[in-house]
Amino acid sequence: MSSTLSAESVPIRPYTVRFLPSGAAAAAGKDETLLAVARRAGLVVDAPCGGEGTCGKCVVRVPPTARSGLRVEDDGVLSADDVREGLALSCQTVVAGDVEVFIPNADTGVGMRILTDGYTGEVHLDPHIRKRYHADAHATLVYAGDDIIGNESGDTTREVYAAAVDIGTTTLVASLLDLSRGAVVATESSLNPQALHAQDVLSRIKTGSTDQGLAFLHGMLRDEINALLSRLATSSGVRLYRVYEVALSGNTCMLHLATGAPTASLGKYPYTPAIRGGHSLPATDVGLRIAPFGQVYLPPIIGPYVGADITSGILVTQLERRPGVVLFVDIGTNGEIVLSDNGRLLAASTAAGPAFEGMNIRHGMRAGPGAVERFRIATDLTIHAVTIGGQPASGICGSGLVDIVAELVRVGIVAPNGRMARPTTLGVPALEDRLLLLDGKPAFRVAKAIYLTQSDVRHVQFAKGALRAGIELLLKHAGRAADQVDEVIIAGSFGYHLQVDSLARLGLLPAVLSDRVRFVGNTSRTGAEAFLLNTKARHHIHELVARVNVVELADDARFQAVFVQSMGFGQAS
Repeated sequence: MSSTLSAESVPIRPYTVRFLPSGAAAAAGKDETLLAVARRAGLVVDAPCGGEGTCGKCVVRVPPTARSGLRVEDDGVLSADDVREGLALSCQTVVAGDVEVFIPNADTGVGMRILTDGYTGEVHLDPHIRKRYHADAHATLVYAGDDIIGNESGDTTREVYAAAVDIGTTTLVASLLDLSRGAVVATESSLNPQALHAQDVLSRIKTGSTDQGLAFLHGMLRDEINALLSRLATSSGVRLYRVYEVALSGNTCMLHLATGAPTASLGKYPYTPAIRGGHSLPATDVGLRIAPFGQVYLPPIIGPYVGADITSGILVTQLERRPGVVLFVDIGTNGEIVLSDNGRLLAASTAAGPAFEGMNIRHGMRAGPGAVERFRIATDLTIHAVTIGGQPASGICGSGLVDIVAELVRVGIVAPNGRMARPTTLGVPALEDRLLLLDGKPAFRVAKAIYLTQSDVRHVQFAKGALRAGIELLLKHAGRAADQVDEVIIAGSFGYHLQVDSLARLGLLPAVLSDRVRFVGNTSRTGAEAFLLNTKARHHIHELVARVNVVELADDARFQAVFVQSMGFGQAS
């Protein structure tokens, strides 16, 4: 029996595109972009803006001989110098003939620096998942709290495992726990594959607002979590059907995408989450391949932009039990802040923007090999740029960006108002050879062919100004001044790699708090582990989250004025 397809049902791909240096090739259809063809060829091209042509990361180099086979849109994201050098954005370049193009930044996430560790505190072993062997029936019952969820043949009481997964916007970190001993037996990490298609939270909310987009984002995240679980099992020798629970910790949007919950309500006022966390659901509903009757636990969400990762951080640091006034800060695209005033909790979030993730920065990149992660100008004015892996500088990651701007502020290349000095106006010959004009605007050469531009400085100003304004307003809501804060806890992978003096020099934190800062690392993961290890922690945090006062900064009439005031660098107070 045979069948025929109409001409309309067969995708017409009349052109062939070859990508260098990999040599991968794929056919291109009518009006198809280079980005779409590259992904079909198996190349992972970074396009964190979702192909909107705004981030400038999906750059390709087009040889002069290939330009007739492409239709390049001039969207103004790339500089005139970039265009003259043959650079183009693959998401804005349409195939119109057989071509060869060079992709310098095809990204697999291999070699990324991903923080897996965080503060753990003391957790009493009383797991939610337990087993009881019944000799008369020669069977083992599996309990989730007081409920029986499974029945296994024989005595399997020595095999009780669970996994904690921190779902970051950029990275994933997973750990496997032996619940009988309360021990972590394996840890794995990877790039969050969603970041290659939509880097920031708002882009993912938009994509996840349609059925097709939600299925796409959920599917790739589900598959990556399953891959991590498989690697955990392989490295530890544990069988996945002996893993009975997975705790997922992450921001509100990430938990929606992980469970397949629609994100549309997060993108429009009043920003109501479709799920609130604080409950369990069958692992099969999420698509995770563990025990057939396994469960997934979601910590309670504090608010639409203060998620379960912050809940986990509050739990593991015991924030509400710390004496005095304590600030808990997670620095990222969405800066989350919790203030504990002798146990009374106030929380807020502020849209810092993606600058700290390297997005919208001319030579910004993730924390991978070759990224400048440390930067200092010595007293003799020599430059010390440290890259990840000691490789030649290929870009600037978030911690390096903060260091560079802070150092340029210190030596006067960047003024307190954010304006960069122009060449020959600095009066410091040892540094002036690094100052130049790019497209008529000042820039500083960090390393060979790696520059920090005036636009980059402005993006840092906006990011740090938003976060500092959030801190200031939260203190005002609590009736506290900065000098009354006893401790500042900075959580998260990005925050862990920051230098206190750089934070103070930028004015991201009030200078008076410089000697009160403590970095606690990935508390999203360690908090998720605590929920697995102690069932009472779930009841405690559920009650605690209900008492958190969420301050909506957007509704505060003072926000704009405080934000503008907070944009200046090197504030003394």
